[in-house]
Amino acid sequence: METIPLDARTREPEVAPSVADDAELIRRIQAEDLDAFEVLFARHRGLIQRTALGLTGDPQAAEEVLQDTFVRAYRHRASLRLDVSPVPWLYRVALNLCYTRLGRRRLPSDPISETASELADDAPQPPEVAEREEMRRAIRRGISALPAKHQAVIDLYYLQGRTLQQTADTLDVRLGTVKSRIHYALHALRDHLAADTALDQAAAGARRAGAPERATDTGR
Repeated sequence: METIPLDARTREPEVAPSVADDAELIRRIQAEDLDAFEVLFARHRGLIQRTALGLTGDPQAAEEVLQDTFVRAYRHRASLRLDVSPVPWLYRVALNLCYTRLGRRRLPSDPISETASELADDAPQPPEVAEREEMRRAIRRGISALPAKHQAVIDLYYLQGRTLQQTADTLDVRLGTVKSRIHYALHALRDHLAADTALDQAAAGARRAGAPERATDTGR
């Protein structure tokens, strides 16, 4: 199997790449320049790896998605366009690889654990820890239930901190489409959290209601 050169994995871009910069790299890659491919990999690996880790929750799976995404990019180098950024294409390939890996199963309930853990305040009290962690789990369940296109905007805009325009550029959709998807995704998340809370309250009520009966049974 083709693999990305190890030395390329340690390189980080020093400046934000432009479409022109990427076009020159793609032109060189199409001319079989492996050094240019290593630079392209180093330039865009962060986005792809964060996306894969966020969706799979598995560092090993994220690394494999990263590798497979750029292997496909190299195999299809002749079809890469010079007039647009390769990022939307790379992102879509990574998303498809993630969903193929996960199959038709729901996403894991903890797909964004590393990102979500950064939301915690410094040195919280134990009750706050439990409450915050339960909220994180509820949010993760809600995100995992969203359609793929809505998960993508949540991942890019909220978890990776990209602007609305950057999110649109990455997904290769209009700015208005991103805003619409965020609107519906947040609405769905609110509904999920409300339903989750109602279920928790109902379960707690059932436990309280069943406690005397269990106590009576054990006393016979």
